[in-house]
This record gives sequence, C-alpha cells and structure tokens, in this order.
Amino acid sequence: MSKSEKFIVLPFKKVRGTIAPGEMRAASNAASAEKIARAMAERFAGVAAYSVQVDMESGDMSDPKVLWQSGEIADIAA
Repeated sequence: MSKSEKFIVLPFKKVRGTIAPGEMRAASNAASAEKIARAMAERFAGVAAYSVQVDMESGDMSDPKVLWQSGEIADIAA
C-alpha cells in the first residue's frame, strides 16, 4: 500500500446550527495550504489547512493533521 502526503484546505460553514464542511481545495505544499486557508478565513465560520496521508491505489485519505485553523472547525477524522 503506497501512501503519499497531500495538503488540503477545508472551509466550514454553519448549517442549521452545526458546522458542516464545504468544498475541499488541494494545495501543493504546507505553506501554500496555510496561505489559502488564511485568505478564506473571513468568508467562512471556520477554515483549516491539513496534511493528510493518501493511499495512492484507493485514493482514501487518512491521518489528518491540522497545520493551521481559524474559527470553528469539525473533526474530520471522526
């Protein structure tokens, strides 16, 4: 099983009183993910930049680590 580290940015919005993830964006590296997240922070209830391990065969993501966050975010590992 071949794994690769990828970087994503995930905005969160309030939906009926709960926090829901929005559309995921990919980033080329950790610094880029943080820059994208910071730029998005004012427009969402919360936003986070993550590093994740991606199984190159199945595309499954695992082991998310928060690199930077602002506002309310949900636990995406649950």
